[in-house]
Amino acid sequence: MKNIFLVVCIIWLCGGCGSPEPEGFRTIFDGETWAGWEGAKDFFRIENGAIVAGALDKEIPKNQFLCTEEVYGDFELRVKVRFTSRENNAGIQFRSKRIPNDHEVIGYQADVGFIGDRPLWGSLYDESRRNLFLLQAKPSLVNSVVKVEGWNDYRILCEGKTIKFWLNETLVLEYKEYEADIADDGVICVQIHGGVPAEAWYKDLKIRTL
Repeated sequence: MKNIFLVVCIIWLCGGCGSPEPEGFRTIFDGETWAGWEGAKDFFRIENGAIVAGALDKEIPKNQFLCTEEVYGDFELRVKVRFTSRENNAGIQFRSKRIPNDHEVIGYQADVGFIGDRPLWGSLYDESRRNLFLLQAKPSLVNSVVKVEGWNDYRILCEGKTIKFWLNETLVLEYKEYEADIADDGVICVQIHGGVPAEAWYKDLKIRTL
């Protein structure tokens, strides 16, 4: 009886099943409204508690970004992402800013998707600035953890000059910024790349500042 009582207590303390939400995190998308977010909504919608970027029935003429109104410096972001297209890609911008009178943003991007058979998931791109991959995650590692048809837990940590990415709890990238004048704060955006019809789904966006 004592063992049964102990098991019941553990289940009650853990909320029944799964892991408790880590301390210090707060939600930055409420799943129902655009409160706290800005950007053209032509290629974004809210469905089943998620931000859906893009569409399956029309081409995307240019890169589209939906961004937070709040600026973040050092932080840990956790978000669930689903993206199945092999002909387009998407991403999560951070420490970024809008380019005046332009549809683009400038800053870091945590990539989502594939180029052919090569995964972009977990790679770090510098959008509209150096316009190159600063570091690419190891393809074999990404392929071993990414859920091509399902939801992926994407975790982004920015602390000083250090940036780390996890995919489904596996560390896939660690980068240290080598240029002194690169911005160390900015907005967070969800993106769909211009090109053929595709949808990127983002939900359960939670952040803690460091």
